[in-house]
Amino acid sequence: MNPDRDAVRDRYAAAARRALAGEETGLLAGAGDADRLGAVHYAGEEIPESVAATSLGCGNPLAVADLRPGETVLDLGSGGGLDVLLSARRVGPAGRAIGLDMTDEMLALARRHVEQAGVANAEFVKGAIERIPLPDASVDVVVSNCVIALSSDKRAVFAEIARVLCPGGRLGITDILADETLTDAERADRAGAVECLGGALTAGGYRDLLREAGFVGVDVRLTHEVGDKLHSAIIRARCRAPEVD
Repeated sequence: MNPDRDAVRDRYAAAARRALAGEETGLLAGAGDADRLGAVHYAGEEIPESVAATSLGCGNPLAVADLRPGETVLDLGSGGGLDVLLSARRVGPAGRAIGLDMTDEMLALARRHVEQAGVANAEFVKGAIERIPLPDASVDVVVSNCVIALSSDKRAVFAEIARVLCPGGRLGITDILADETLTDAERADRAGAVECLGGALTAGGYRDLLREAGFVGVDVRLTHEVGDKLHSAIIRARCRAPEVD
């Protein structure tokens, strides 16, 4: 058992059950949460209202992923399926969009949203981001929205991303990062919509772990504040391609 993972699973499963019942998720209930998190980052996108209402992320990873027709894209922690739905549209019928989530309730919610949208090239699988249930070198792009920060084993997450990406594959994500000045005591005292984020990495820590996993071209940029000494960031990187003789 992993207490941190169990707490995250229970929290998001409960939110999905509320959404399946036609209620608000209850996750963006803090002061100003809706201005910093969720569908606010998808202005201009055509998103069904029911899907937008279940968006809980801290940015829009598709704005930095540069998806292309025919590609296979994997969304880690796909939640209600928003980024899978938009990814499927971008990669077109020749491509695939795969959502990975560890909660049955979120998977049910996402499948409902995709079916309602009439999208045929999207699918969802159950699993943990620390142990992705996909073959080696099977996807072109990995995206994620405010999920990796919730993992208690980020080194394993980055190693798994590197494993499933094709050589030269791309990482385009948004995540929550901690300020360099965040103390241990402050990490233990997170509240509101970001209460599970005491283990958020700093920008330097993020770069180091990605490079350790074999990524190149690592770019980490803070975008906006989501809590006291916590920031949303966009992260880009590439999986190292084999050298050609």
